[in-house]
Amino acid sequence: MVLDQPFLFHSICSIYLNCGLLDVRWMCQKVEAAYQQDKVAINAAEGFIRQLIGWREYVRGLYWLLMPEYKTRNFLNAKRPLPDYYWHGDTKMRCMQQAISHTMTHAYSHHIQRLMVTGNFALLAGLDVTEVTDWYLAVYADAYEWVELPNTLGMALFADDGVLASKPYAASGAYINRMSNYCQHCHYKVKDSTGNDACPFNVLYWDFLARNEAKLGSNARMQLAYKNWHNKEAEQQQALRAKASEYLLKLEQL
Repeated sequence: MVLDQPFLFHSICSIYLNCGLLDVRWMCQKVEAAYQQDKVAINAAEGFIRQLIGWREYVRGLYWLLMPEYKTRNFLNAKRPLPDYYWHGDTKMRCMQQAISHTMTHAYSHHIQRLMVTGNFALLAGLDVTEVTDWYLAVYADAYEWVELPNTLGMALFADDGVLASKPYAASGAYINRMSNYCQHCHYKVKDSTGNDACPFNVLYWDFLARNEAKLGSNARMQLAYKNWHNKEAEQQQALRAKASEYLLKLEQL
């Protein structure tokens, strides 16, 4: 993710695929032919095809198998109202400002922004599942419920208790810092967790682990995260949770 660069190397073909203007089989055959002609590397061709006939069709099947009950799931009991900045991007969090402003300008943002910025923040803050899924359905040109709902409810919010994904995609500001240059231009300090300008993703990440430990503590893929949490001194844990409570109370002002 790069500041003020909404597209980078993404093909933006999902808009045309999901409304039926492009055929999945035709696209896969074109990519396979490009690989056979030594125009693309095998990892690029395989990754592209797997996203289409693997993940995309898997999501479609899951939707038709589990709906309409699937839409009501809320495993982590997330009910906090969606902040207004999801609709205009006016926030001091640079990563959120970038992802949301791109969304509002282009009706598009790429998958890392959707999953690990706007989706990750919704997960960490415990935002209402229905409000979040409705937002994703409303703002993206490629969003149709069969593809949007499982990816949002299941993958981003873990509201289905692991039907779609084996662990919550929860991450602190350190992940966003590794994957972007956003943190270099942010009001908040990505290496701070309890100070006045502590990165909200850091604070909310640890609070997310603590408040959901009864439901997530036995998840095999969460053991390292919980080990790191338990290794913190009691005073540090208290400071992190106190800062999280402060941020959650003023969520609209972040």
